[in-house]
Amino acid sequence: MQTLTIGELKTGFSEVLKKIRSGQKIVISYGKKREKVAVIVPYSTYASTQERSLGLLKDRAGCIIHDDFEISEKEMLAL
Repeated sequence: MQTLTIGELKTGFSEVLKKIRSGQKIVISYGKKREKVAVIVPYSTYASTQERSLGLLKDRAGCIIHDDFEISEKEMLAL
């Protein structure tokens, strides 16, 4: 994964988009400490989330989690 500062991202935006379209992930850093603040991933990676089975209720029940749900998927699965 390549790491870029905000300035580098702005300067080479077209090239960065080409890299992302080819499947690369880009980490964005910010400030004097170059704190990592974001990752840009190809849309196909973002959009292709896997369905989770419901264990014992598989094929008998369903679950839909709406966008305004307060707990993240990571927090919910950590229980």
